[in-house]
Parts: sequence; structure tokens; C-alpha cells
Amino acid sequence: MASYYNEHTVLWLNGEIVKASEAKMDLYSQSLHYGYSVFEGIRSYRNINGETKIFKAKEHYERLEQSARLMNMPYKWSVEELTAANYEVLKRNNIQDAYIRPVVYAPANMSFAKNNESFIAIQAWEMQPFLGDKLLRIKTSSYQRPNPKGFNIQAKAGGHYVNSILASQEAKAAGYDEALLTDLNGYVAEGPGANVFYEKDGCLFTPSLGNILPGITRATVLELCKELNVPVKETLFSLDEMKEADAAFFCGTAAEVIGWESLDDIKFKKDWNSSLSKQIQTAYKERVTEKPLTKQKQKSPKEAVA
Repeated sequence: MASYYNEHTVLWLNGEIVKASEAKMDLYSQSLHYGYSVFEGIRSYRNINGETKIFKAKEHYERLEQSARLMNMPYKWSVEELTAANYEVLKRNNIQDAYIRPVVYAPANMSFAKNNESFIAIQAWEMQPFLGDKLLRIKTSSYQRPNPKGFNIQAKAGGHYVNSILASQEAKAAGYDEALLTDLNGYVAEGPGANVFYEKDGCLFTPSLGNILPGITRATVLELCKELNVPVKETLFSLDEMKEADAAFFCGTAAEVIGWESLDDIKFKKDWNSSLSKQIQTAYKERVTEKPLTKQKQKSPKEAVA
């Protein structure tokens, strides 16, 4: 198992810096018993000037607050306060390229009643890309993305990720690297912890909002496509359509941008290194480390399939 902390590691707990090994929460917490919590995954990077920079802290903390509101969890912290706490945790732990996990959790409550307060912890640790750096073999999961009418699906809530764990474990037990989930209507939705794009004839496609988490990395990819003049469409599409793609990739804060080798043992048509998707992967790495964006002349859809 991964080691996330040692006897020197500190975290931010309800406004105070404490040793990770001494931090405590109530075992009667609604969060532990019912998965009633919200969280974020944030990354910091050592930029080209050697400085520690958190990528899109504002967007992440605005989403954390939105998730808490959607889950009826009291929330009292500001973006500025939590961003400053992030930098303090990074500084105290002497890390730059890090994964940051703020989690808002509930007090002791064995009922389903609304709470009058919430608590927050911010942890950070060094982490390589969540899904590695090699092209992935993906398996369509037997699990579907939850019905959005059964949850506030746009909230990044702890309990929602039981679905993700089951799907990911199923795929890995079958010898694959990760899973792909469909929605309740059978359309492609997302991975257990990442959004999905595919490339076809010089255009990128990604599932439209509604049955997916509105990912901050997904939004960044859309921004990069606009800057690089890469056409992109947000739409519904089937597994069969995706299996005809030229290339495909996952994107997420933990996973960053990582390409696929195959879906259900069907390999994609284009060499990854010559794909638009690879250009997006490179552009994303440049964006998070604050390097100037490499702009390449894009082929028209007609040229791309020639």
C-alpha cells in the first residue's frame, strides 16, 4: 500500500497545523458511516521558475463549496483561506509536485438529520500520475454511472466513489488498467476518476454534461482546444462509436492527461505520438508548469484522414 505520511508529515485540520499521525476524527461521524462528505483533488507543481504553484485552486475551492451546498453540508471557509492553508501545508512538508486532498466531513450523527457544523482537513503528498504514464488498456465496466436523479451527481461527494472503486477493481481484476463507465442510457460517461475524450478525423469528442462530473481538467482541455484551434464537440456517443476512434484519453487532476492503447481489446487506429490527443497531453503539461504553450499547425479534418 502507498505511504501517504510519516512521523514528520503535517496537515491542516480545522484551521490548525497538526501532525498527520496525531490527527483525529470522530468514529461516530456521519461521513464514516454513510459516505457523507465532499472533497477535492488538487495538484501543485514546481513551475519553470522553480516556484510552487497550485493549479486552479480557485476553481477547485469554488467547486468544493458548491459540492457542500448541494449535499446540505454547512460550509464557512473562503477560497483565500483554504488556498493559503494549501501553501502552508506544502511548505511545512517541503513538497512542490504534490497531490492535495481537502475533505469536508460531518460530525457525530447516526441519524439522517442535517448537521449544524462541518469539519475540514487538508492533506498533501507526493504522487505520480494516478494511472501511470503508459498507454492504458481500458475495459467497459458492468457498473454504470449513477442515475443523476438519485444524487446531486455534479457534487464531488465521498459516497459517489464507491461506484468508482467497484468499477476500477473489476477492470483490474480482469487484467486491464482501468474501467470506462456508461450512463443509465448506455452512452459513454466517464472513468472511475477521470473524464474521457476521443479523437476522430481531426476532431475531439467528450460526453456532454448531465451524467458526468464537470471536471476541472476537462474544462482545461476544452480551453486548450480553443487556444490550439482543435475542434471539439460535447455530445452523447456510444461505445461502438468510441471503438472506431483514432485515439482516446482520460483527463483528471490525479490522472492528468493519459492516452489509451485500446478499449475492450480493440486498439485505436492512430499512433499516439502523431495524434491531436498527444498534442493536448503536451499542452496540458505545459499549462500546469507555466511553460509557454507550443502551438502547432493543425491539419484540417480532410488532411487528417488523408
